[in-house]
Amino acid sequence: MQIIFNKYHGTGNDFIIIDNRELIISPDNEKMIRNLCDRHTGIGADGLILINNHEMHDFEMRYFNSDGKEGSMCGNGARCAVAYVEKSGLGKNIGTFMAIDGIHTYKISGNLISISLSDTRPPVIIDGNHFINTGSPHYIIYVLDCNNVNVYDKGSSIRWSGSFAPYGTNVNFVEKTADGISVRTYERGVENETLSCGTGVTAAAISSKWESGHGKHKVNIKTPGGNLSVSFEIADKHISGICLSGPASFVFAGVLEYK
Repeated sequence: MQIIFNKYHGTGNDFIIIDNRELIISPDNEKMIRNLCDRHTGIGADGLILINNHEMHDFEMRYFNSDGKEGSMCGNGARCAVAYVEKSGLGKNIGTFMAIDGIHTYKISGNLISISLSDTRPPVIIDGNHFINTGSPHYIIYVLDCNNVNVYDKGSSIRWSGSFAPYGTNVNFVEKTADGISVRTYERGVENETLSCGTGVTAAAISSKWESGHGKHKVNIKTPGGNLSVSFEIADKHISGICLSGPASFVFAGVLEYK
């Protein structure tokens, strides 16, 4: 079986993207997806994205974690999917797409890809820290220095803790800086730190401005893989107009013989 693929990354968060309009890949084939994402014996990636047709929107994206299971909304993956679709001639500079959590808008300005994320509710306090769902569940822990955090050890212990059973959560370690925030994320499904997490930095940005109250906000975020920005509006205990922006880059393309 020949699989034509493209590899993209959004601030270091990397994805295999496959045009699945002809239904080449079964979304139920966890073993195949897991094998393709394996960094030692496969192509290697944090996750895999299937691009499907959609009757009402430019495309549909289905995102799978590197463990082979379909994941919740992936912000960086969506930005990479938009970059791929535009490069492939399947989409435009401005448009809409469908993801697991509903409809999203996108805009391309050079290498800057901006996507909308679904409205969300105020942070919930769990064990003294913010928990926010931005399409994926995220737990926010503030630290003095992101560079001095053992993200794997601390993140994995919280990800599997009883407070978030049975599905677990992503865990973000956030440092407030002079011009924004720095964020490192332990991602469930990948079960490790990723260089960047789009829905994670979005949750962290909202958390960092929650005490500021109503109004429009924009937060600059530094991750190990690069810089992102998040804008949103807080009004009447509701967060809307959420936009995640940052670069998305083509890495390479190829054909894989899969047996």
